[in-house]
Amino acid sequence: MLKVYNTMTRQKEEFHPLKPGEVSIYCCGVTPYNAPHIGNARPFVTWDVIRRYFAARGYQVHYIQNFTDVDDKIINTANKEQTTWKDVADRNIAIYFHSMDALGVRRADVYPRVSETMADIIKMVQTLIDKGYAYALDNGDVFYSVEKFHGYGKLSGRKLEDMQAGARIEVDTRKHHPMDFALWKSAKPGEPSWDSPWGKGRPGWHIECSTMSLKYLGEKFDFHGGGSDLIFPHHENEIAQSQACIGDDHSFAQYWVHNGFITIHNEKMSKSKNNFFTVEDILKQYPGAVVRFFILQTHYRSPLDFSEDRIKEAQTSLGRLETTQGYVTELAKKTGTGDSATALAEKAAACKERFDAAMDDDFNTALAISELFALSKELNIYYQAVADGTPFDAAHFAQAKTAWDEMASIIGLFEQSEESSASDGLADKLMDLIIAIRQDARKEKNWALADRIRDELKEAGVALEDTKTGVRWKRM
Repeated sequence: MLKVYNTMTRQKEEFHPLKPGEVSIYCCGVTPYNAPHIGNARPFVTWDVIRRYFAARGYQVHYIQNFTDVDDKIINTANKEQTTWKDVADRNIAIYFHSMDALGVRRADVYPRVSETMADIIKMVQTLIDKGYAYALDNGDVFYSVEKFHGYGKLSGRKLEDMQAGARIEVDTRKHHPMDFALWKSAKPGEPSWDSPWGKGRPGWHIECSTMSLKYLGEKFDFHGGGSDLIFPHHENEIAQSQACIGDDHSFAQYWVHNGFITIHNEKMSKSKNNFFTVEDILKQYPGAVVRFFILQTHYRSPLDFSEDRIKEAQTSLGRLETTQGYVTELAKKTGTGDSATALAEKAAACKERFDAAMDDDFNTALAISELFALSKELNIYYQAVADGTPFDAAHFAQAKTAWDEMASIIGLFEQSEESSASDGLADKLMDLIIAIRQDARKEKNWALADRIRDELKEAGVALEDTKTGVRWKRM
């Protein structure tokens, strides 16, 4: 039985989908005023694995991730660059997709934008006013009355009297309570605005996600996710708005899942502190697969400290699995009968069972990945045995390969190499030619040429490996 840590109850709970065979997920997306940094990437890589796991278990997954493309920071960036808010948002959304594609993050089913959901947002604000949970000021601002919602603070565990306004909550002495938050902001000169019953303006931050999640997933859905910095005030306010609007304290998201921070020297990575690395910058030095693996080696709820040494360690570790993947690909081309891989198939099944148990325990990718390494060791041993002359057992090896492939697919490994192998094979043909030239040089004892070929390939990111069955190559 799959168990997930629910921030709302502060404990692991058995997962029971609202609809049999279906899983609905809403993950708070980025505010595209800048390129995404590695901390922004963590929730999307995490949810990508969760989606893959549910799909592997036979669920139909509905995944929604928004873009907050109407925001103070976007407007400020546009003003500094003397361009429009839409140009800033569009540019950074394109960068986001490029970065996430490189990390192997599969696309969401829908990416709603605030700017495209305005009529729904206005309708929800009006409903909250009509129900007495919100009030409009003379200048056109609309605020949510936190005192009217009896459950305010239940997600974060805070008491209303002890709370302080979050970073995005504007102070206004005309508010009924200091913690009341904006649902609609009256238009200011030079800012984008939309017509509403309260005059021209734009929505507050929190109402946007409530509206988009309810629009695409309905009044009840399974998961709501994001970084742990969103628990308060953003997700707390989403609950207050949504449940008040629906009129049901048990509506909206059923499981709240929050990932831990990525830190720099144990300090939270933040654009405002300027202590961040964009995904684009990191990808100039490391393949996306390495960055993804770095993120997933740590349980999603635990803090993850980013450093050059740690990502290099991830690169080395991933390289070991990629070596095994090369062996698996090579062996899969062979034919043979017998029972030499019977034990391998049994061990692979046991690894897969433990892998699933790790994922069932609050999506523990760190423990699940350890089972990939366990199976990697067994596959390496079998590869060497076949190279030493053990008759190949295709049927039982295929069973082990299936387990390996399923585990790797859920974690999202080796997909870039699969895309490469699906091309016209030009790289393979060129490498075969280069290796043949190097082998001829070695036969002629032209060590200088042979070493030069090896070293320049290494400089280009290609490693040669001498095996009993010949020379293999792999990308580093």
